[in-house]
Amino acid sequence: MILDEIFLKTKEELERRKITLPYDMLGRSLAANPFFPKDVRRALKRIDKEIKIIAEVKKASPSKGILREDFDPLNIALNYEKNSAAALSILTEPFYFKGSLEYLSLIRRYTQIPLLRKDFIFDEYQILEALVYGADFVLLIAKMLSTKELKRLLEFSRHLGLEALVEIHNKEDLTKAILAGADIIGINHRNLDDFTMDMSLCEKLIPQIPNSKIIIAESGLENREFLQELQKIGVDAFLIGEYFMRQDDEGKALKALCED
Repeated sequence: MILDEIFLKTKEELERRKITLPYDMLGRSLAANPFFPKDVRRALKRIDKEIKIIAEVKKASPSKGILREDFDPLNIALNYEKNSAAALSILTEPFYFKGSLEYLSLIRRYTQIPLLRKDFIFDEYQILEALVYGADFVLLIAKMLSTKELKRLLEFSRHLGLEALVEIHNKEDLTKAILAGADIIGINHRNLDDFTMDMSLCEKLIPQIPNSKIIIAESGLENREFLQELQKIGVDAFLIGEYFMRQDDEGKALKALCED
């Protein structure tokens, strides 16, 4: 399974980074350049009929390969921000998504909206990295973690002042997320085992989510009318990447989804 392969590669790369820059030294770099995370919940919580989008800076994916040959992460991020993105998702996984932590720090210097570190996170070191490099929230994939591990990483994120988007793919993942205390829950329509899509997943799972949670829909989102239908059943915001990366002007495509 590709997820297991990515997870193994991520673990190997993390051990290398820990040797190069030990945990205490990473923490010291934060003390030298303090960063204060932005209000993620306020940015993502839906107000009336406003469509809120987390726009993704994404060069490649395991299933689609290279999405954008002329990939300029900063220009893409600035184009998104200029065209009403509520937040930005920055891929930092280097092998399968061609991302980089350096993209995160570069974009942080020139943007004002919240940034998500999107990666395969299973270790506190990665969450501290996210803060050091300028993220305001991190992605935690419920499928990859036990309830205990998820709870531990959520608590550590909050200790650092970061939020966490807990991504779920089925009812079992949702149970983990709720038991671990997730406040922001992302429902991903894409099955991580075989990359098939279930566009009815939000409809199936949202009735089981407590009203206090912020709900994010992910994957396969390309149509404004469909986004509005998802809003009616409780979705607060939408994470969209591949659709924008396939457009000639990602900012124009974003604006078309956000505005009447």
